Amino acid sequence: MAVEHPMQSSTIVDVLEKILDKGVVIAGDIRVGIADVELLTIKIRLIVASVDKAKEIGMDWWETDPYLSSKASENNTKELEEENKKLHERLESLESKMSTNRLNTSENQ
Repeated sequence: MAVEHPMQSSTIVDVLEKILDKGVVIAGDIRVGIADVELLTIKIRLIVASVDKAKEIGMDWWETDPYLSSKASENNTKELEEENKKLHERLESLESKMSTNRLNTSENQ
């Protein structure tokens, strides 16, 4: 007589779908020390989730990282150009004031 075992088969696709839908967090710390003196601590955090799930929990750093997003790079470039323009205006203003002060000083002598 054969013994039958109820088996629940999960394919890798099913497992991956569940992981991406719910998300998985793996966390750990590596500590290196000698004679009870901690020399180095490395904190490792790994989150595996779908993009939608990550956005839902507030993780969207890849959208603002200029190395990963061309839009973020464009925004960063615009901000730098604006800052550069303001700095040039301030520099011109300071140079103008300095030249005015020099003229006034030389006229008074």
